[in-house]
Amino acid sequence: MFDIYSGPVFDMARQQFKQASDILNIPFDQRDRLLYPKRAIAVTCPIHKDDGSTVVYEGYRVQHHLSLGPSKGGVRFAKNVDLGEVAALSLWMSWKCALMNLPYGGAKGGIRVDPYTLSARELEALSRRFMQELIPFVGPHVDVMAPDIGTNEQVMAWFMDTYSNDAGRTVTEIVTGKPVSCGGTVGRREATGRGVTHLIYRAAEVINLDLSKSSAVVQGFGNVGSVVAGELYAMGVKILAVSDHTAAYHDSKGLNIPDIINYVSKHGVLKGYSTQSLTDPKTILTIKCDVLVPAAVERVINEVIANKIDCKILAEAANGPTTIEADAVFAQRPDIFIIPDVLCNSGGVTVSYFEWVQDLQQLFWEESEVIDRMKKIMDKGFYNTINSAKELKVTNRMAAICAGLKRIYMSRKARGLFP
Repeated sequence: MFDIYSGPVFDMARQQFKQASDILNIPFDQRDRLLYPKRAIAVTCPIHKDDGSTVVYEGYRVQHHLSLGPSKGGVRFAKNVDLGEVAALSLWMSWKCALMNLPYGGAKGGIRVDPYTLSARELEALSRRFMQELIPFVGPHVDVMAPDIGTNEQVMAWFMDTYSNDAGRTVTEIVTGKPVSCGGTVGRREATGRGVTHLIYRAAEVINLDLSKSSAVVQGFGNVGSVVAGELYAMGVKILAVSDHTAAYHDSKGLNIPDIINYVSKHGVLKGYSTQSLTDPKTILTIKCDVLVPAAVERVINEVIANKIDCKILAEAANGPTTIEADAVFAQRPDIFIIPDVLCNSGGVTVSYFEWVQDLQQLFWEESEVIDRMKKIMDKGFYNTINSAKELKVTNRMAAICAGLKRIYMSRKARGLFP
């Protein structure tokens, strides 16, 4: 049933859901309602290109559930976006928000486009058209958007402005991840990476790893990966390798991360930074290190790579980087402490929640308060996960998913069929 949700990413999420449902003994007649999204929207987004031609792009928004509050999730602009991928991401976001005890259901959106092929004017036109098409289906108490791969603060500002123009008033709370000048919160851009680093620190405490004498590899050097690399470097961790979709660099003596961050801030990508430490990006995940951070896209760690990984902490900064088959390998490898994605990268949605609250109240916090509040919520999620894993005798991933899924199930059971 529901064949529109097809593809390897949704199949992976479906298998995770089945495993968690079996552990929780969720009745079979309740499972489809907990798995499949409440609403999926497909839109066409025609824009005028700079050369005068008209091009139509395909866009999606999936709202997984609204049982705990409005749905919440990012929008990605990427050339491989499809409905199944977006639906899976909305499901993972649901578990993440429930695990962190945030008053949201999960959502996700995307447009199938390579944003790097668009001019600034074309990107603005596409962003505004996407929001315009979704106005009947979103709202500050219905569905709140945020940045993801290929989008940023500027895109969120265009989203907010388009929605506000339709509403006839400024509605800052319709999106999060906006510029601070437009109602965004201080600390939001760095939040996901900071959260990842904070949980790496907590995991290091659990396994008695001295981070100041440790090494790390970061796959993906966008908004999340670059912040993780910078924060780990500042803690004294030797960053052996970094990569993005354009290049990979490896130096056994350690890379100069501040210099690389400065280069990427000017050029947008890693390509061209150096010729001396270039390496094969396919080998980046199997470099021996203490901390491995996949911070790129889904399904990059398969069964073969899982057997070759040589690290002590695997911090999943990306969504769904580990396949089901790889998970089975890791279940037999207690030497690796895994911080699963639904927990590891939850700093972003946690601070997005703070931004939404501040916009609704029109009362803004200092950055130190934002960071402290985020760490407290993430600590609670972290210790609940590892304690639950011991109690249920399951992996950290299954413990985190079960915690989120159970909260959603109990809410829907109490409320009935509508939400």
